[in-house]
Amino acid sequence: METDDKTTQLPSGDESARLILDNEKPPDYTIDIEKAADPQEQSQENKGRQFLIWTTINTLATIAIVFTNKEIFKDPSLRKNQSTFAAFHFVVTTGTLWYLSRPSIGMFTRSRAPFVGMLPLGAAMCLNVILPNLSLSFSSVEFYQLVRVLLTPLTAIINFAFYGISMPRQAVYALFPICLGVGIMSYFDTHKSTGSVPQTSTLGVFFAFSGVVASALYTVWIGTYHKKFNLNSMQLLLNQAPISVFLLLYAIPFTDQTPQWSSLGLNKYLLILFSGLMAALINISQFYIVAGAGAVSSTVVGHLKTCSIVALGWITSGRSANDRGIFGIFMAITGIVMYSQVMFKHKKAQQELAREVQADEKR
Repeated sequence: METDDKTTQLPSGDESARLILDNEKPPDYTIDIEKAADPQEQSQENKGRQFLIWTTINTLATIAIVFTNKEIFKDPSLRKNQSTFAAFHFVVTTGTLWYLSRPSIGMFTRSRAPFVGMLPLGAAMCLNVILPNLSLSFSSVEFYQLVRVLLTPLTAIINFAFYGISMPRQAVYALFPICLGVGIMSYFDTHKSTGSVPQTSTLGVFFAFSGVVASALYTVWIGTYHKKFNLNSMQLLLNQAPISVFLLLYAIPFTDQTPQWSSLGLNKYLLILFSGLMAALINISQFYIVAGAGAVSSTVVGHLKTCSIVALGWITSGRSANDRGIFGIFMAITGIVMYSQVMFKHKKAQQELAREVQADEKR
């Protein structure tokens, strides 16, 4: 499962130990100072290389899982089993995080949160996955992904409305091209234009927008639960994923229809397994990305994934450049880039102001 909002970031990893210690230099050989590598510089190079590798894995896995799930949901029987599919992914997530928390791996330490206290977040997690998946089932890939750009500004609006967290005026202005662009894409994707057939149904539009609302609420809640139970993102996810599976086991008999498993064929089973593998890779790579990425890098990676999925969805759907929905795509992506730049500058200014206040207090 892929989020770019800062409230869902994973904790930073521990700093790498120095490679050479002055007081442990072997006495039987000398070091050429000009050729010797600076341990800190080596550490930074290794971190940069690791960040690049895991970012590539995360980007490719995110793109792959969207198109894989789209292919899976083309089967009418699997399209009506969203709760089962979500439960499968949560089981994969639980298993992956449990493995990463083992002492032999040691990426993070498990910490238990109250079951009852985690139930609301577990339910929100279910909606956060099921509604977007339903949107993908009844929408084109490019429309599904474009609507997801509304998640960031909608989260900011919810934070402002309920928690009084302010937003710069320039960021508010950037919301207009985002919303207008998504609206244009919605219209042309649900109507015939330039001889093409509608790519998205009205039901797909409903699930897309309701999915964004559910994801925004879930994102805001994550920030609240981080503070409430004093858990980092990996610990929080390991607590809520099993609870989500537990809740879905009660929902499946009422929401899903049992498919004809024998008639699916080997290809569908391989796609389902591949989807689970991509989910595991996303969970693992996200840990390394957030540990080594700043705000700018995280934002750029998010934009890269959005543009890649939209572009590949447009190409694979066979739509031409004359389709007027492309104007909505450009407008929405331009707006989200503008919004991200404004919010980054705003956050940086707030951090500088906080440092100045701390410096004045120390004096």
